[in-house]
Amino acid sequence: MQRVAWISDDIYLKHDTGAGHPESIERLRSINQKIETIKDRLIEVTPRFATVDEVEMIHYNTLIEDVEHKSQTETPMDLDTILSQFSYQSALKAVGAGLVAIDGIKDNKFDRAFCAVRPPGHHATPTKSMGFCLFNNVAITAKYAQKQGYKKVMIVDFDVHHGNGTEDAFYDDDTVYYFSTHQAFAYPGTGAESDRGRDRGVGYTSNHPLMPDSGDREILEIYQEDLQKSYEFFQPDIVLVSAGYDLHESDPLAQLHVTTEGINQMVREILDLGDKPVVFMLEGGYSVTDLGWNVLNTVVTMLR
Repeated sequence: MQRVAWISDDIYLKHDTGAGHPESIERLRSINQKIETIKDRLIEVTPRFATVDEVEMIHYNTLIEDVEHKSQTETPMDLDTILSQFSYQSALKAVGAGLVAIDGIKDNKFDRAFCAVRPPGHHATPTKSMGFCLFNNVAITAKYAQKQGYKKVMIVDFDVHHGNGTEDAFYDDDTVYYFSTHQAFAYPGTGAESDRGRDRGVGYTSNHPLMPDSGDREILEIYQEDLQKSYEFFQPDIVLVSAGYDLHESDPLAQLHVTTEGINQMVREILDLGDKPVVFMLEGGYSVTDLGWNVLNTVVTMLR
């Protein structure tokens, strides 16, 4: 059985987006309730606050200062990206979850990790917070992993919305391979199949947009064939996963029809790529009850 770390913190419940916002506190409460049934099989790890220097591995200092100030004044970054008094601290600890995951894997304390964090991150670009995301958790984790000796990092993003921020961060980088499946023509409108990287990064971005109403067959074909080819081409030292469960058929913010079993099989395909460590980082997923079940199923699969 694999040694799996569960990395989360109650501070994520203090990131208050307000009544009616899809990226709500209830998302994490649903996850926590389901995970409680298998906590005895997991290694519980407390995240730490990332330092400003660590966040600056991806983001400009002006953005970091802007998030801190607007959190204190409870001023939104944009119409969708809401900040409250504890949002800045929550965002620093969301980044920190990925950092302690890398440290624990390097120190051989566990083999895999699931970071159940809020706010999410993959839309945050080096210069802009957007799409419910403040700092790009998975991108900063990738940079940190490289500093710890994992030179080639593969990021797999199955959120229904394209991770434009992650792509932007590594678009000209041949040491980080970004592989994304997402709904075509959905927010934020990026992620065309023709977008493959720039300069030395050409060939290290792989976008797979899915037409609305696509389901298990279409997405599993990509994970069984294209992901395998990308992995064999790149030969990463570690795999990071932007785990957005809004691709599920019940999600109110998207139009894909991927079932719970489809997600389970997709997760198995990722885990079966090779023997490298894998870190999952929570992104989207807005059908609250189904989100809890889907995360539980993912973690159970990670234990095998």
